[in-house]
Amino acid sequence: MTTLAGLKTPSHIAIIMDGNGRWARQQGLRRILGHESGAKTVREVSRECSRLGVGRLTLYAFSAENWKRPAVEVQFLMKLLSDYLVNERPEIMDNGIRFTAIGRLEELPGEVREKLDETIRMSSRNTGMVLSLALAYGGRNEIVDAVRRLAQEVKEGKRTPESIDEGAISKYLYDPAAPDPDLLIRTGGDLRVSNFLLWQISYTELWVTPVKWPDFSKDHLHEAIREFSQRDRRFGNINDE
Repeated sequence: MTTLAGLKTPSHIAIIMDGNGRWARQQGLRRILGHESGAKTVREVSRECSRLGVGRLTLYAFSAENWKRPAVEVQFLMKLLSDYLVNERPEIMDNGIRFTAIGRLEELPGEVREKLDETIRMSSRNTGMVLSLALAYGGRNEIVDAVRRLAQEVKEGKRTPESIDEGAISKYLYDPAAPDPDLLIRTGGDLRVSNFLLWQISYTELWVTPVKWPDFSKDHLHEAIREFSQRDRRFGNINDE
């Protein structure tokens, strides 16, 4: 039985949910069944983060690069997402979760976008944890889109190039109100950030586990939080002690 008593819980946790396909192959299953199993982990981890008092949970659900996968797999992922957006509404509302999403959402199929917008709308007044799905998302795309909007402002004479600073770029990120993640968890063992929240994770603590996403449990989440609580976050400063 794990305990987190007395430990500081991260305000914002971001997760790269990797390893669904590899998990399925190890089980002798089709890749798409790994994604289906991983969707169940999303519910367990979201529920536990909400219970622990995490303020925001951002999940890397579908990257901009994922469009390059075989059409059958992409279609299955969109169907899985569509079902999730409807089936999880009772869970979202019962736990007071405010649901949102980041990415080039206009690229999603129309039916998926409609369900996404409705889930966002119906949970918009909830005051509990914010659950954000990164969909059709790429960190470089996010920065490019922000810079384009700033360039348009310069073109229209609304600002000068000299006025562009970190705050100006942050203003035009997909969710400018979101705080930077305190902890980034990556499952599946790969040691890379895979174009996820590139602007926001400058000082985020990283925690990587070889455990593949379908096998990731509350105990693994607790382990990540315990390790996070032991780290000395200096943000470029020095510790006088």
